[in-house]
Amino acid sequence: MMTKNRNVKASTALLAAALMLSAGISSNGAAVSAFTTTTPLQRTAMVAGNRKSTTFVSQSSSSIQEKSLVLTDEEVSPIVRLKKGEKEKVVNAFGAWCAIVSILTGPPWALAMAIVNALADKYEDFDPNRAVYDYTGKVWSRVFLSLISSYPEITGDVKGLKERDGACLYVANHASWLDIPVICTVLDPVFKFISKAELSGVPCIGQQLTGGHHILIERDDRRSQLRTFKEGVKWLKSGVPLMAFPEGKRSQDGKLMDFKGGMFSLAVKVGVPVVPITLSNTHAVMPSNALFPVQSGGDGVLRVHVHDPIYPEGKTDSEIADEVRKAFMSKLPADQQPVEPVVVEEEAISEIVADAIISENNSTGKKVATS
Repeated sequence: MMTKNRNVKASTALLAAALMLSAGISSNGAAVSAFTTTTPLQRTAMVAGNRKSTTFVSQSSSSIQEKSLVLTDEEVSPIVRLKKGEKEKVVNAFGAWCAIVSILTGPPWALAMAIVNALADKYEDFDPNRAVYDYTGKVWSRVFLSLISSYPEITGDVKGLKERDGACLYVANHASWLDIPVICTVLDPVFKFISKAELSGVPCIGQQLTGGHHILIERDDRRSQLRTFKEGVKWLKSGVPLMAFPEGKRSQDGKLMDFKGGMFSLAVKVGVPVVPITLSNTHAVMPSNALFPVQSGGDGVLRVHVHDPIYPEGKTDSEIADEVRKAFMSKLPADQQPVEPVVVEEEAISEIVADAIISENNSTGKKVATS
């Protein structure tokens, strides 16, 4: 046991050191300031000229941010426009700095994952739930967001988040690619993403998802949805939390979308709490038409609010979904509020769960018959 603990600490320390050295981080973050300019986004977040203060720290459920922090194309000032079919991706000066940070920190992260993987292969029971492997993603996320001056402000049930022991289902609204590193910064391993299978091909992130045994789902494949449900139940029963985006995909304009069916059935099936997490303004920092962030998310612009847990006892999937929706909307900025009421795909919920239960019962019956 002592040898295993030493290996865990050694691999984690090696990761942190490699990332810090390769990225050239200084204690005061001076490397970032040279690439950060004051934009309307930063000016909105400043209070009385004090750059360390923000207008968002004591936001109540009724005080919704009314001003949109999304930059216009003129304010973004793209220096590169990339065409892919009918879609266009832009990169501005700030995005170029983010690209440099990604290039500097990506290889050390990949190396750290390879080292942890090698240790897991060599030492039995070294990292059964891939917690150490996933921790490499948390370190990278914190380094990346710190270097681009976009570390999020975290409010709400932070104490409960840190002290929570056992499985739960974390759910968050999904408005930007930036949501993934923000979530990894907030949550401590071990937890498992329920993510679309296409991300497995993304450098480093795909390596993290596949090597960390996260749950990858094919959106339009019914068997994949069923497999996702069963894998999710397995992780939750083993005490490992799950993290999912109930909208099922990224919102193109940042507005909260309808929820996909089946997600909250996982919590009902295993009897674990659902913890809503509201992500605000990630769509403003990295909009859907940007290849990298277009501006800093610091000074309280990127906000994460951890809501109180929702317990599934005596509640239907729809009732849980409605509570989650209300939690999201209580903290989302005005430009992320849905235009129409958010609904849940009821039929999809019942069909997926019914198939999962039938499959599980058939499997149990076969085991009993052969014993």
